[in-house]
Amino acid sequence: MKEADEDKVEKAYEALLESYGRSNHRKKFEIINKAFKFADQAHKGVKRRSGEPYIMHPLAVAMIVSDEMGLGSTSISSALLHDVVEDMDYTVEDIRNLFGPKIAQIVEGLTKISGGIFAEAASAQAENMRKLLLTMSDDIRVILIKIADRLHNMRTLGSLLPAKQYKIAGETMYLYAPLAHRLGLFTIKTELEDLSFKYERPEDYKQIEHKLAATQKNRDEIYKHFAEPVERSLHALGYDFRMQDRVKSIYSIWNKMQAKKVGFEDIYDIFAVRIVFEPKPDIDVKKQCWEIYSAITDIYKLRPDRIRDWISHPKANGYQALHVTVMGPDGQWIEVQIRTTKMDEIAEKGFAAHWKYKEHGIDKDIQEQTELDHWLETIQDILEAPSPNAMDFLDTIKLNLYSAEIFVFTPKGEIKTLPQSATALDFAYAIHTNMGDHCIGAKVNHKLVPLSHKLSSGDQVEILTSRAQHPKEEWLTFVTTAKAKTKIVSYLKKQRRGKVKEGEAMLKDYLLKLDIEPSKYVLDKLTMHFGYSRKEDFFFAYAQNLIQLPEHPQKILKEKTENPFMRYMKQALNMGNTPKENDLKIVPKEEATGKKIDKKKSFLLKEEDFQKNFVTHPCCSPIPGDDVFGYIRDDGRLEVHKLSCKPALTLKTRHGDRIVSCAWDEYKTFSFPSTIEVKGIDRMGILNDITQVITNDLSVNMRKLTIESKDEFFEGRIEVFVHDITDIQKLLTKIQKIKGVKSVSRID
Repeated sequence: MKEADEDKVEKAYEALLESYGRSNHRKKFEIINKAFKFADQAHKGVKRRSGEPYIMHPLAVAMIVSDEMGLGSTSISSALLHDVVEDMDYTVEDIRNLFGPKIAQIVEGLTKISGGIFAEAASAQAENMRKLLLTMSDDIRVILIKIADRLHNMRTLGSLLPAKQYKIAGETMYLYAPLAHRLGLFTIKTELEDLSFKYERPEDYKQIEHKLAATQKNRDEIYKHFAEPVERSLHALGYDFRMQDRVKSIYSIWNKMQAKKVGFEDIYDIFAVRIVFEPKPDIDVKKQCWEIYSAITDIYKLRPDRIRDWISHPKANGYQALHVTVMGPDGQWIEVQIRTTKMDEIAEKGFAAHWKYKEHGIDKDIQEQTELDHWLETIQDILEAPSPNAMDFLDTIKLNLYSAEIFVFTPKGEIKTLPQSATALDFAYAIHTNMGDHCIGAKVNHKLVPLSHKLSSGDQVEILTSRAQHPKEEWLTFVTTAKAKTKIVSYLKKQRRGKVKEGEAMLKDYLLKLDIEPSKYVLDKLTMHFGYSRKEDFFFAYAQNLIQLPEHPQKILKEKTENPFMRYMKQALNMGNTPKENDLKIVPKEEATGKKIDKKKSFLLKEEDFQKNFVTHPCCSPIPGDDVFGYIRDDGRLEVHKLSCKPALTLKTRHGDRIVSCAWDEYKTFSFPSTIEVKGIDRMGILNDITQVITNDLSVNMRKLTIESKDEFFEGRIEVFVHDITDIQKLLTKIQKIKGVKSVSRID
């Protein structure tokens, strides 16, 4: 067994050296060999959960860094050493002495976030992420290696316990995939999304995977018919090119199905055609791209609304290509992506990988780096305004990782890149914080618009300001950029701190005039009496004249302290809110349950334990048979969510230590609410046929029925009570057979 392990390690190392040998980097095999031997010795005898030698993980990460990101010897060596400091008795100083300051700096950055960004000490990890992002503009390799590390963890996720799988998949979808997207690592971003989706929605993943395999032959035929005349035309023009079809990722297909509310068969752009060419010397690259475009549109009819020119204005992650959609010979719309070999390399391996690293520092291609530099500067702007809530900070960083981009012009014609849905106020903050803080409106294409006006690509924007204007809380409801949100929050917190101090001073003066000592006991008593959990909130409300103290507060001070649960209920009801049990940090003892939950085992959701030891959450309304996970609440009970529940992504990322895998038992007594959507061609009696199937054939209780008919087409929603997912499937099958029904599906 030992010999087999050694042979496996040796082969992996040889593959790494071979990959590095094929690259254009200066060959520094000695440093890689030294790093491998050091790491191999440090991890000697240690095994991964899968049973393979631990050194296989650093080797795999180094291989991703070399082969899939195109980085050099410093990055490869750092990847090999990335777990040595955390897991072994070595220090960063040891790495510095043996491998120099640059590798030590990268290893130190990787060690800081080794526990995952959302480990049990979420705030501490988020603070480490803050430190990491601060160093990104100096050395982006830290985050690139961390993404490679996460990619290998996702590829080997099957060997972990289900609860760990949910936590890691949630983290990946929340931050790592968007980070990879922003850094231009398109292939890696796609794989991270697909792997996360595989664990989040295993059934949906398998269904789409099966349908893709079943339709492969048909796609091959369509591509062949499309490609032949295009290839002839491009050869005649003298281009050296390669042409291939690229199938949409499983996650992208599912996302589109959800967004458009259609089935797999109705997604027309499941595959795209990519033309990658070697540009001819001494001819403008843009002209060559448009010449190829012209050759394609001479053969096939163009769809004008689907032209995307990412050559004149590259995306913020460096992506460049010319996209055009044409009607193919088989009557299908086909997207064609036209790019040079260099553009293709940037698109596949990441714009950041094109930073030219040298031993004495980083040599940047200034023209190509402007957009990435701009994003890194934005990150640093956010970091300059530290948030007391570390998780809110991460949410803010995430805001601009995934958003599509628009191009907006200043009055002088300069281009600014903003995320889609950006407002005039976002634009003001993008220019300067001071301009954002004092913005009163804008002129978009010479027309006066409010701060909340959403901008479109091509708009020319002039910002109007006033010294009397200052940030307001309602601004947070419409800004979309991380920079604007951070600056507004920072200003409001500063103002609030001033009001809190003012309120505290006013209250103490008031009490002293009545000969009452403003002791901790007195302040706590008054805070609780008016329904506030924190003194700061009470002081702020007092300063804002939201609270009127009686002339003789002595009566309040003699009151018996109220149960915090009852006080919360009263406060919530007075404010017109429905109190949420999960909002409480203090739960009455009689509500807590004593059943111990073992996080290492799958929790069986028994019918007799429903509402006692576990509850289903209304955000996704899971029913028996759904793929679910549990979250251990403060009261000890389990809160059950669907694996695919989007709001529950926060639970997976912030409270990984409370996540439990679950399995359903049989359910015969309890019924659960579920909603189905029906669409079809309207006819006399169709509604009666549908209700007959539900109430008579299957004996299912209906809770609500809404249906709408227009132009001989109808669609409706039916809310029913069912025991489990089998009931739903029977219902869908029966309704689908009714004459006139074109589609029927369960909706969240």
